[in-house]
Amino acid sequence: MFITNNSSKSVCAYVNKLARLGIKATNDDFLTSSQATAWYLKKNYPGKRLYVCGTESLKAELRDNGFEITEDTEKTECIVMGFDTELTFKKLEDVSKMLCTRNLPYIATNPDYVCPTEYGSVPDCGSVCDMIYNAAGKRPFVIGKPSPLMIQLAMEKEGCTPLETAVIGDRIYTDIKSGLNAGALSVLVMSGETTTEILNKSCDKPDIVLKNAGEMLGLREINKVKNE
Repeated sequence: MFITNNSSKSVCAYVNKLARLGIKATNDDFLTSSQATAWYLKKNYPGKRLYVCGTESLKAELRDNGFEITEDTEKTECIVMGFDTELTFKKLEDVSKMLCTRNLPYIATNPDYVCPTEYGSVPDCGSVCDMIYNAAGKRPFVIGKPSPLMIQLAMEKEGCTPLETAVIGDRIYTDIKSGLNAGALSVLVMSGETTTEILNKSCDKPDIVLKNAGEMLGLREINKVKNE
């Protein structure tokens, strides 16, 4: 299963992206932080009117799960922060004002500071939440990795236990830590964000380190580690 903290795109967009890369996948093969956030809100804040700092894809996911989206700060009953590629200063001002003047539930889809691009990185949800914290002094409840919530949802969906699950990713502070927090095997691939220096300095150590995703074909090693 593909698990992503990126809340800016729909599941269909990810399926189409993999198809362009020659990888067959269906909607059921994905779990996004948007879906996990909708699940959490339905369980803990059903029927609440949401103010969303996020893309239309995130808003559509929340609407599909029965939530009303509003831009009226007086009618807002819960604030949701996502990776907002349509972010405006007005949204930042609205969220800061509500957090300074009202005691509202405050949820973030993910804590990532940056999102990689073909030219480097751009600020992600975690960076925006830091700006809000500097203005309003409040931190959100975070849904995405490194919280174990998404891994637990994936295991529930697939009918797997932690001992039957491996979490594979290139970020220690989200991917690897979520696997550790969920009690699953953690596998770090060094073809992404993590450098050898970052790995050596990190307190969170993966169970297995691979040069790239291609080395995942050595599944016997993974099975051996999991069975030890």
